[in-house]
Amino acid sequence: MLGEEEIEEVVATLRSGWLTTGAKVRRFEEEFAAAVGAAHCVALNSCTAALHLAVEALGVQPGQAVLVPTMTFAATAEVIRYKGGVPLLVDCDSQTANMSLADAACKLESGLPTCVQSPPKRPKVVGMIPVHVGGLMMDMDAIHKFARRRDFWVVEDAAHAFPAAWRPQGESEWQRCGEGTAAVTCFSFYANKTITTGEGGMAATGDSDLAERMRMLSLHGLSHDAWGRYSGSGKWDYRIMAPGFKYNLTDLAASIGLHQLGRAEQMRLARERIAKFYLETLADVEAIELPPRDADRIHSWHLFPIKLRLERLAIDRNQFIEKLQLAGIGFSVHWRPLHLHPYYAETFGWRPEQFPVATALWERLISLPIFPAMTESEMECVASTVREICEENRR
Repeated sequence: MLGEEEIEEVVATLRSGWLTTGAKVRRFEEEFAAAVGAAHCVALNSCTAALHLAVEALGVQPGQAVLVPTMTFAATAEVIRYKGGVPLLVDCDSQTANMSLADAACKLESGLPTCVQSPPKRPKVVGMIPVHVGGLMMDMDAIHKFARRRDFWVVEDAAHAFPAAWRPQGESEWQRCGEGTAAVTCFSFYANKTITTGEGGMAATGDSDLAERMRMLSLHGLSHDAWGRYSGSGKWDYRIMAPGFKYNLTDLAASIGLHQLGRAEQMRLARERIAKFYLETLADVEAIELPPRDADRIHSWHLFPIKLRLERLAIDRNQFIEKLQLAGIGFSVHWRPLHLHPYYAETFGWRPEQFPVATALWERLISLPIFPAMTESEMECVASTVREICEENRR
């Protein structure tokens, strides 16, 4: 949801003559760090870049393994492959679709996959990347206890989780996502996320060394960024400190982000209003399962996923989707689990029966539309259409 403020800021940036990484990116980093309670933030051109730089800075080596949920988007696992590592896929919780720590423990105990393209070798597991699916945070105490016992680092894929927070059951204090919840927390500002810069991401950390290395790697591994070199505040010369990447965010993008950030809670509340409408309006529809509520979570509501109870319907998920399309209702599916993609099945030999929860869940999932500018009539249309499809195709 873009407003006039974003447009005016972008125009002002165009007129300033400074378009790439500069003062507005620095301001965006500082204000985002304050919003999530992080000591350091590095603005980047995607959440994928943030995840990549996080595992790069943490020193993932070829052949090492990292626990990754199978129920996630491509980026969470592919950044491990960039380093020649092995994504050790983990099944999900049946209610939240978040990573199952019980299955993670089973995968560690029962044996790890080996790349069929290289000699069999049991890789050393060094870390884990939990994903807060849809913006519902995991129990981070449980994550860190699990990781500490095994000497794993933790990087959060928080592409959906801003603004979001959690608290241990029965306690009063909230901990924001990014407020020391992981070694690095990685956020997305893609066009459909809870706030946007068009394309963009952020790496948040409490570790100054990790932040410095990620910042250096984000612009070709140079010792000084372009702002420092050309603004008059830095030296004209530079040194290549490491083989880096081209991952920096631009001032144009930050111009949008600054004003999106200022309205982040307002837009979250708008999404929450839509979620509450769906939860209340569809509560009595027996053919669907609604997302769980949790009093100890501040949910970003990036997604509103429903699960079809296929045993109560005469149609499958794909046929349900066809009927939504015929009614003009937008939808998505989050996600086809990684183990069901050809690359991961063929490269690592993962089989559907190794992920029974995610395999079954995939066939039942549909994400209903949810966005801050959604009108009452649009919400009612979605809910009534879902209800009608369920009633007309009741088993």
